[in-house]
Amino acid sequence: MPHKANAARRHHIPRPKRRVTNWSEYDAALRRRGSLTVWVTEAAITHWKAAPRTTPGGQPAYSDLAITTALMLRAVFHLALRQTEGLIGSILQLLGLDLPVPDHTTIARRARTVPRPAQPRSSSGLLHLLVDSTGLKLCGPGEWLIEKHGTKKRRSWKKLHIGVDAASGRIVAATLTDRAEDDAAQVGPLLDRIGEPVASVTGDGAYDRGGVYAAVHARHPEATVVAPPRADAVPGATADTAPTQRDRHIQAIAETGRMAWQRSSGYNTRARVEGQIGRWKQVIGPALRFHTDAAQATEVAIAAEVLNRMLDLGRPESVRVA
Repeated sequence: MPHKANAARRHHIPRPKRRVTNWSEYDAALRRRGSLTVWVTEAAITHWKAAPRTTPGGQPAYSDLAITTALMLRAVFHLALRQTEGLIGSILQLLGLDLPVPDHTTIARRARTVPRPAQPRSSSGLLHLLVDSTGLKLCGPGEWLIEKHGTKKRRSWKKLHIGVDAASGRIVAATLTDRAEDDAAQVGPLLDRIGEPVASVTGDGAYDRGGVYAAVHARHPEATVVAPPRADAVPGATADTAPTQRDRHIQAIAETGRMAWQRSSGYNTRARVEGQIGRWKQVIGPALRFHTDAAQATEVAIAAEVLNRMLDLGRPESVRVA
């Protein structure tokens, strides 16, 4: 958040130590993430071939589930399309299955049109949504090549916006926009991808905008918006008689301080969405690999499904020890 409390001396604050209490279960979950049976399921094998087409046109050889499975394997193991084709062929051969192997051009073409995985629903009733954004690089020369030889092509990137369920840690909404898109403008599109009641929306200082409050209240009138006001923010004209949510945030910070407001408002839970962004960069990677907008949107949806499935296998349960 901007203007962090105790910013001048934060480096003196020791980092709290935590201990994982379910290490054996979490250790098994980490091993299962590399198991092919997690990604190539019985359902995918059973429905590998496409259903007969009833309308005029060519008959597809592979179902949408088969293409989705191939894209998930590509994301998990960081493979190129040709290596993905080879991996699928070897898996089918080891399983003794007489199934066709989608070639790399088919996977790339179908990635633009395959239905994207459905966003998961919250298991805790009302959804407490945490929002944030990050940049994903596009394909291009690496930093070493640019420094060594220079480049005539300007590097570019796109912005990923995600919404995370505070209770489960799962990614429930994700959008991909141009790098110039404002974070606050994507709150509405993220909420449109969620088909359940939202209790609160929490974001950093970039979401302290009137448009964010309006977008949330238009879709979920009872929802709370938690975004830190700027250090020089002042209450509105009706703060004494009919204070808005933002007015109440400003008043609470003025009375108790910013750190106390963070604890009382639940703003500190926003660290969970930052953790998910860190997992995205570590597990999936910091760049987009497809070149078209439709394929990139599918790539983002597949990546969110991969991270959610990994989280469902098992997560650490930790307690603070110091």
